[in-house]
Amino acid sequence: MTTFVLVPGAWLGAWAWQDTADALRERGHTALALTLTGLAERAEEGGPRTDLDTHIADITDFVGENDLREVTLVAHSYAAAPVTGAAGRLGDRLERVVYVDSAPFTAGMRMLDLMPPEAADQLGRQVAAHGGGCRLPMPPFETLGLSTSLEGLDEDRRDVLSARATPHPFGTYTQRLAGPVEPGPGVDRVLVACRDFQGLLDGGVPMLAFLGHAPWRRFDLSTGHWPMLSAPAELADVLHTAVS
Repeated sequence: MTTFVLVPGAWLGAWAWQDTADALRERGHTALALTLTGLAERAEEGGPRTDLDTHIADITDFVGENDLREVTLVAHSYAAAPVTGAAGRLGDRLERVVYVDSAPFTAGMRMLDLMPPEAADQLGRQVAAHGGGCRLPMPPFETLGLSTSLEGLDEDRRDVLSARATPHPFGTYTQRLAGPVEPGPGVDRVLVACRDFQGLLDGGVPMLAFLGHAPWRRFDLSTGHWPMLSAPAELADVLHTAVS
């Protein structure tokens, strides 16, 4: 059986993984979800100095403090950035890294690099207008739906997401990834692609071409960008299969 460490994406906390974690435990796995600094129940811990290094440390500290070994580290969306950094630091504690509707970052990359300059500028203006100017509020679903698939998020699930989402520390978007980013030799590498990401991969986007070759293993999931909310049992099935 496998020890999963589940890392949520932007605006989310460990709560988002609850149903998937429960389903993994029913299969005999250990499933541990963590909340990153400045989010959900840790919202008050965040501030202007909360950056990508903070979230990388959250993950490595969580693994170390719980003395976890042979870890399967799972990243959803934004979490690809800190998980990439953590994977380069965990050494032989890491057995596998899984990117859910996301991909590993390269050294020197930042979240804002994934969007056009005008979109990045717009985010900066939103942050400046929100409270202390260091947190990014979750956009309305009408805006989210322009860039990511909302498939599977019915009205109830959207209500939960809206009610529990936390403004995200913007320093994690602006800081570039530094330090080791490559996991150790022999670490298994898995990609879980939902609807939109499948299209990017199959469309031959050059920067994603490496994901189509060994050592990467790809699993597709027919749902939108938040599978732990829209298809939690199905996501658990895919994760179970990936480690079996």
